[in-house]
Parts: sequence; C-alpha cells; structure tokens
Amino acid sequence: MNAHDTWIAFYTILRKEIVRFMRIWSQTLLPPVINQSLYFIIFGAYIGSQVKSINGIPYMAFIVPGLVMMAVITSSFTNVVSSFFGSKFQKNIEELLVSPTPNYVIIAGYIMGGVARGILVGAIVFAISALFTHPVIYNGWIVALFVFLTAVVFSLGGLINGIFATKFDDVSIFPTFVLTPLTYFGGVFYSINDLPPLWQTLTKFNPILYMVDGFRYGFFGVSDINVSFSIVMLAAFTFILAFAAVYLLQKGTGLKS
Repeated sequence: MNAHDTWIAFYTILRKEIVRFMRIWSQTLLPPVINQSLYFIIFGAYIGSQVKSINGIPYMAFIVPGLVMMAVITSSFTNVVSSFFGSKFQKNIEELLVSPTPNYVIIAGYIMGGVARGILVGAIVFAISALFTHPVIYNGWIVALFVFLTAVVFSLGGLINGIFATKFDDVSIFPTFVLTPLTYFGGVFYSINDLPPLWQTLTKFNPILYMVDGFRYGFFGVSDINVSFSIVMLAAFTFILAFAAVYLLQKGTGLKS
C-alpha cells in the first residue's frame, strides 16, 4: 500500500469508530458524564466542603483533574475493547485481516477512535466542573500531553483486552477487577503525601498515579511526582503496549483458529 492508500485505510477505520460511538451517544457519552457529575456533587460539594485544602488547592478544585482523567481512562478503554471484540464476534475483523491493510494501521485506527471518545468525554466532564468550581489551567501543553498519552495507553489496553477476550464476560473482567481499583487508588481523591510511608511506596506502583498527578500539575502547577518522570513512565507504557498489540495482531492471538 502506498501512503495515500494507507491514509484512506486509517481514516476509514477511525471514521467508523467515531460514527459508532456518536450514533449511540446516549450510551457512550452520557453515562460517564452523569457518573462524574455525581462525584462532583457528593465528593466535591458535600464532602469537599468539610475537607481541608490540599497543597493549597480547595478540595473541589483538587479532584477536578482526577475526575476528568477517570472519564478519559474509562471511555477510551471501553470504546476500543467493546468495538474490537464486537468485530471479532461478528467475524468482520477477518475482512481487515485479509486485506492489505498493515497491522499498525488497523491498531492506529482503533486506538485513535478510543482517543477521540476519551478526550471528548473528558472535555464534557471538564465543562461540567465549571458548574461547581472555577477551573484553572496552569500549563495547557502539559494538560494536552497527559490527556492524549493516557487515552492512548488505555485504548491500547482495551485493544489487548479485546484480542484476548473470548466471550462478552471477558470484556468486563479487567475494568471491574483491575481498572476500577487502580483508578480509585491512583490519587484521584487524595494526595499521596497524606498517606503513611508504606502506602506511599505501594501507590507508586500504580501507573494511574502518574497520569492523574501529571495531569493535575497541568492545572495547578503542583505535583506529588516529578512531572518529567511521569511523562517518561507514560511514554514507556505507550511503547510497551503498542509493541504488544502489534505482536499479538501479527501472531493472530485470539483471531485465527
């Protein structure tokens, strides 16, 4: 395939992904917005009014980056795993596999579809946060970098989950038993500096911590972890998962009998 054909293939997959989640927006965009709004009301407006500021930041404002990142993580992961497994289940993934479309183009199309949904949902949640607090942005480039890399990482994670999934139950196992606990223990609602030393050490093994903390730095200019180190960690996660996705697709894991 030449460059033009490669672009057409990528654009077609990406367009299909965007049209798919926009067509059922009430199922893909609305639920995470409602969930995060409830967090704003319960943890921010009610509980937050009784919690002291963290690093000089009012609690309501402090949790905004974490809740936005939660929405990005969940939406990007869910979009790719559900779409890719759906293609496997309906057998139309075989049409892509037998076409001359390179594997990296197939992966890029699905991943950017997940990124698009994740960023869109995150933007809506951020807009909703203006109803509860006055949002500020310290460094827009850092905000954009972290939200993009995080969406890419979890889109890749969703793709790998979709590759290994053999039934619909497998699609929900990882989000329920791994993703959700890691998110809640990833510094969304607290600063790790407030934890006992042992828990601080254990929390640093949670990859979501680096995403949330770096993202929060983009808003307020303060962080618990060195921002450069968080960027390196995100880049490493992206590379490792991308390599794994390409390898699994080339090997035909979960795709070829």
